[in-house]
Amino acid sequence: MPSDHTSQAAETALHERVKELTCLYGIAQVAGADGVSQEETLQRIADLLPAAWQYPEIACARITLDGRSYCTEGFREHGRRQAADILVNGSARGTVEVVYAEERPELDEGPFLREERNLINAVARQVALIIERRQAEEERLGLYDQLRHADRLATIGQLAAGVAHELNEPLGNILGFAQLAQKCPGLPEQARRDIEKIESASLEARQVIRDLLVFARQMPPQKMRVNLNHVVQKGLVFFERRRVGAGVELVCSLSTDLPEITADPAQINQVLVNLVVNALQAMPQGGTLTVRTHAGAGEVSLMVEDTGIGMSPEVRERVFVPFFTTKDVGQGTGLGLPVVHGIVASHGGTIQVESEVGRGTRFVVRFPAAERQDAERNG
Repeated sequence: MPSDHTSQAAETALHERVKELTCLYGIAQVAGADGVSQEETLQRIADLLPAAWQYPEIACARITLDGRSYCTEGFREHGRRQAADILVNGSARGTVEVVYAEERPELDEGPFLREERNLINAVARQVALIIERRQAEEERLGLYDQLRHADRLATIGQLAAGVAHELNEPLGNILGFAQLAQKCPGLPEQARRDIEKIESASLEARQVIRDLLVFARQMPPQKMRVNLNHVVQKGLVFFERRRVGAGVELVCSLSTDLPEITADPAQINQVLVNLVVNALQAMPQGGTLTVRTHAGAGEVSLMVEDTGIGMSPEVRERVFVPFFTTKDVGQGTGLGLPVVHGIVASHGGTIQVESEVGRGTRFVVRFPAAERQDAERNG
């Protein structure tokens, strides 16, 4: 028959196991709660920990993740400490700690039990799983938003292409008859000026249609080997007078030994022009325009950055939507950036925008290097 000492030890061990299981169950409940932020989740888990240790009355806990701490009330750095690393996807991101504020008898690991080592390791694993699941969910939602945006752009592109084709023929007739009317003998001067206005307006409308077709990828690019630095150097020359007149300083940093890209030089120039025009318009009181090229990881990138008025998150999300513009009527068609997006996409590239109101805007365009494209085709 077991002694009283043995029975008491078994009862104590059982009590400790119940506390540990209660702690893990509580963590599972917290992790599964809806509408709770990551910060609040970690704080709730930290609050659960002291009760699971042998001396809860002197125990305090802290969870540290990415330099931010979530502590129980009265947490102190000093004391006997037990800790476990939080490994998220194999990388150490923080720790789970339990500290005794007072001395206690030496046991398996200082004053801590062997089972408490297993528990704190389990807690660290659970915290890591919570972080990984939240990151996976954020990535899933981000991909969903990208797909929805791409689908919306594709639909608008199809509509735009249809409208452009329908307008091309009557617009061509207007332009043709205007040019014929100009050749009529004895045409009054006022009529000649009016016909010139018709011709000018028709040419502008035709350019809008061409932009629509580029956006909808209905005009195939004439691709060849292109050095992006050469395109930038030639393109910036046309803005020199306008830039200086607007009080804008230019910082141009072109990477040496830049790999070539396979591209339509006219369309790549259009990308540069639209981005630079946008940057200059965003700095009505002057500022700094920065243009950089860079190569790395089989890509060639172009960055255009300004120190202008910047964009709100709502505007930033819509900059590639056709006909969306924040400019006054007559100041823009809302096709510049959608056309840039269409050109970049047709070249197998990507474009990203970063902006903050009052802090300026940065566009980064990335194209695959010609060598990488050749290797992928031949691979």
